[in-house]
Amino acid sequence: MSKQSIAIINANVVNEGSIKQVDVLLESGRIKQVDSNITLDSKTEIIDAKGMYLLPGLIDDQVHFREPGLTHKGGIFSESAAAIAGGVTSFMDMPNVNPPTITRDLLSQKYQLAEGKAHANYAFYLGATNNNVEEIKSLQTGEACGVKVFMGASTGNMLVDDDDALEKIFSECPILIATHCEDTPSINKNLEAKREQYKGSEIPVSEHPNIRSVETCYKSSSKAVELAKKFGTKLHVLHLTTEKELGLFDSKNHREKNITAEVCVHHLHFNDSSYDDLQQLIVCNPAIKTENDQRALMEAVNGDLLDIIATDHAPHTIEEKSKTYPDCPSGLPLVQHSLLLLLDFFHQGKMSLETIVAKTSHNVAEVYGLKDRGFIREDYWADLVLVDLNATTEVTKDSILYECAWSPFEEQIFNSMINKTFINGELIFNEGKILSQPSGRRLEFA
Repeated sequence: MSKQSIAIINANVVNEGSIKQVDVLLESGRIKQVDSNITLDSKTEIIDAKGMYLLPGLIDDQVHFREPGLTHKGGIFSESAAAIAGGVTSFMDMPNVNPPTITRDLLSQKYQLAEGKAHANYAFYLGATNNNVEEIKSLQTGEACGVKVFMGASTGNMLVDDDDALEKIFSECPILIATHCEDTPSINKNLEAKREQYKGSEIPVSEHPNIRSVETCYKSSSKAVELAKKFGTKLHVLHLTTEKELGLFDSKNHREKNITAEVCVHHLHFNDSSYDDLQQLIVCNPAIKTENDQRALMEAVNGDLLDIIATDHAPHTIEEKSKTYPDCPSGLPLVQHSLLLLLDFFHQGKMSLETIVAKTSHNVAEVYGLKDRGFIREDYWADLVLVDLNATTEVTKDSILYECAWSPFEEQIFNSMINKTFINGELIFNEGKILSQPSGRRLEFA
């Protein structure tokens, strides 16, 4: 167990648009003091972070930790362990589990499931269907981080494709709506055309972005934005992948927007040339697209067009991923290496540390209305990550903490290292080791 109070001294603190060398005192789970000369007593444990950078822990607003019902792929315990090893201190988990989280009762059961099992702080989405609008309408603040609407392909009965249902959800949902936007009829049509084209042989994986094309994305995301404007809905469009869709959003501060949008790390890192090497491993929905789209997304996240960076962490076993396309499932595991990947963008001069912190922490907390998280501020919960930009991290089979035991970054060397992760004031990950039992708390919403 950590001592009651911890002082992190001499760190370069990246917070609210600036980098300053200050000391941070943690006490009773929260940040007691942020100052250049903090008051220490003899019981305070001192961590000298000279030369390192202290960031607010990442808040990942889009993960699939696979529990309940799909735990052969991953679970709250294993995936949250990987998350804290990657500097992710809070996560928001998606409802397409088994059974799908589509009632308030199932939502409440999922929170019970996470208690004592989650290494990081947690919140869950309620899933929308064509016929659960009454459940959605009766949601209270804090019961769910948002309502997830699959306006594209999905598992089970979670595809919302009934226009009346969509209008009801957008007009009556009392909390934020997060959408997955791809148009299923168009995808099915494109897939049929490709089956015809490749008759008698396998469809190459490289056709994935042509089947789940720019148009299938745009058709769906433009509809979501139109509905949100019509009803004044608080809308967050998840994992944008195309330059064309960027035209739907406003380039202003997220605090002034009712409609926000996000990009995921893999869409910033990979493009369609990556299918040659990684094949099915990087098949995901929406698909990784062209270098041009990738460049546009990077520009948009460096400006105010894209508000949040997430992972859409979605593990599958290697056996499942090895099935031939299009029978292989979509999604890849990312939470353990997302911050390292972003820090590589910093090393390459593509993204500042201030931008990384804003888009993975500050903005997530504000867009979702989280209470006392996402900033290095006095009286806020002490969710922090200490990174060493002068050390490296090699991704080896042995270092991967996911239940599925693989990563698209195997054998890669990142140019930074996650040195320590603190959750609710406790040092829980230190130099490659998880130090304590799961102590993540349920996220609270203002």
